[in-house]
Amino acid sequence: MRQLNLIFMSAAIMLTSCAGTKDTGQTEPIIGRSDIKIEGKRMTPEALWAMGRIGGVTVSPDEKQLAYTVSYYSVPENKSNSEVFVMNADGSGDKQITHTVCKENEVAWIKDGSKLAFLSSESGSSQVWEMNPDGSERKQLTNYNSDIEGFSFSPDGKKLLFIAEVKTIKSTAEKYPDLPKASGIIVTDLMYKHWDEWVKSAPHPFVADFDGKGISNSTDILKGEPYECPMKPFGGMEQLAWNPASDKIAYTCRKKTGLEYATSTNSDIYIYDLKTGKTIDITEENKGYDVNPQYSPDGKYIAWQSMERDGYESDQNRLFVMDLATGEKRFISKAFESNVDGFLWNKNSRSLYFFGVWHGETQIYNVNLTTNDTITQLTDGMCDYASLALAGNKIIAKRHSMSMGDEIYAVDNSRNGNAFAAVKQLSFENKPIYDQLEMGKVEARWMKTTDGQEMLTWVIYPPQFDPHKKYPTLLYCEGGPQSPISQFWSYRWNFQIMAAHGYIVVAPNRRGLPGFGLKWNEEISGDYGGQCMKDYFTAIDNMAKEPYVDKDRLGCVGASFGGFSVYWIAGHHNKRFKAFIAHDGIFNMQMQYLETEEKWFANWDMGGAYWEKENKVAQQTYANSPHLFVDKWDTPILCIHGEKDYRILASQAMAAFDAAKMRGVPAELLIFPDENHWVLKPQNGILWQRTFFEWLDKWLKKH
Repeated sequence: MRQLNLIFMSAAIMLTSCAGTKDTGQTEPIIGRSDIKIEGKRMTPEALWAMGRIGGVTVSPDEKQLAYTVSYYSVPENKSNSEVFVMNADGSGDKQITHTVCKENEVAWIKDGSKLAFLSSESGSSQVWEMNPDGSERKQLTNYNSDIEGFSFSPDGKKLLFIAEVKTIKSTAEKYPDLPKASGIIVTDLMYKHWDEWVKSAPHPFVADFDGKGISNSTDILKGEPYECPMKPFGGMEQLAWNPASDKIAYTCRKKTGLEYATSTNSDIYIYDLKTGKTIDITEENKGYDVNPQYSPDGKYIAWQSMERDGYESDQNRLFVMDLATGEKRFISKAFESNVDGFLWNKNSRSLYFFGVWHGETQIYNVNLTTNDTITQLTDGMCDYASLALAGNKIIAKRHSMSMGDEIYAVDNSRNGNAFAAVKQLSFENKPIYDQLEMGKVEARWMKTTDGQEMLTWVIYPPQFDPHKKYPTLLYCEGGPQSPISQFWSYRWNFQIMAAHGYIVVAPNRRGLPGFGLKWNEEISGDYGGQCMKDYFTAIDNMAKEPYVDKDRLGCVGASFGGFSVYWIAGHHNKRFKAFIAHDGIFNMQMQYLETEEKWFANWDMGGAYWEKENKVAQQTYANSPHLFVDKWDTPILCIHGEKDYRILASQAMAAFDAAKMRGVPAELLIFPDENHWVLKPQNGILWQRTFFEWLDKWLKKH
């Protein structure tokens, strides 16, 4: 088994140059490939950031090999890097084939499997390169005039579909050439900011001829229109697809700008005909999100994910299939009362595999189109599956849990009688670290809520848990607000590192989370201070009855909607808690309605604008704004926020911190000027973890 790529231990490795790789195929091997030594088997921030993070996985045309990427992080250099690996489809022969600092990404098999294509910044901008499957003979294939952000070769290998940014807004210097150093941005409509950037451009799909050596005759499929494809901030090449005949491209687009874009989620699936240059909209009648098209292998069908209602970004994500000959459309995942989070056609074009969350676990399913869309669950266990590919009679998938990050697995593509499909782990990227760590037990508990429902709550215990001792305990509040508490693994909100610091973690699947039926999922919009908050109290009060939970040392933590939850609970907890931590949370809901960029979210979840005095749902929402209950705050609180977070502005945390200090409540503020809704830079991540635990230990640990 290969040694751990421990780049965080050596600053020198990040100084490795890409120069010369055109001739040699690789630079010198990375320095510091040795195992990390962990004292006391306790998870630390440094151990988390030393872990390699597996990216995309792709199968060779002969289905005998897998190629995948792994990202590594250097804490001293405060940078990341990604490398390409190849292994046999049975997991043997695992080998790193690139050794540069050029961030090799988006690896794909081309030329009948004789070459690997990938994105690299080796030439100064991100372009498409190719190499042999052993990493030799690196060669640049594109020299486009800007960064290529994603790509896909046509099935016949004669064309290249790629993504690049196009300017959509004239700069100040272009309007006033005599003011070239002016930094002001003139805003005339909404969506002037999005996620973590001031919007000046949009990604567009281009298609170009490819002769095996390079590209020519590139065409903007959107024809210069000011729309996004793929859609920001998270869309990638999964939002576009070639048909098997290589003469059509299906793509996802929300053809709206400004106020219309800011208030609507109505995206559609379009089909662009390369021969005629014409585009048709195949989902015009649906008013919510339509995303991620995939053609069936025989080219007769197209499938995609679809949400029904405009403005509701957490509507049920349904799997649809269209017969391209007849135009008939079917909602084929109807029997699965949760979200389809990803899918893949079977080779026979008669069934599809998909994964989705149910009761806190994300499993793989098969839906059969020839038997009235019968759905069969293929996998089980306390884990989440993600990403799907086919290799022979195996499904190649990534899998993670609350106790282990992503690794690559092979899953049988069918069940053996009543038994679930056989599963084999193929990659062991972080085994040298896991072997030195002692993980805490993860337990599922069902609890009776105040309205008589059953709620799944995950409980994570410290390593070497002793039921005869008393432990400080944390209530974890999930974000979203409608993202599941499944078996997720996080490099920041990591339950095992909380447990390793001696805390019991209580993570309830409160009202408004998917995986428990549509009604449960929808009982939060317009009711932020309602049943979901009662569910939180149910979870912590239930656990506080256990003899090993110290009810005098309870903490409450969360981010995004979880941060809102912390701010709200701080004014309603009746002295249950002794410490709070809120990250990127909403403090003042009236200001949030105007500050956030995606107005559809605020309109749906808050029920409307705060000035709509006759709108009872909206008025109930704003009456539950956390800032209205600061007079009840009496417990130490840590507020964390990123200044590049345009989803929830950092002014929310600053206001909460100021309010606490003016009330005489012990408070601390951690601001990241260069982070968005997440914390992505290695040193900021370490700082986040240290500050997080210093605050909790200060108020919850006995001295």
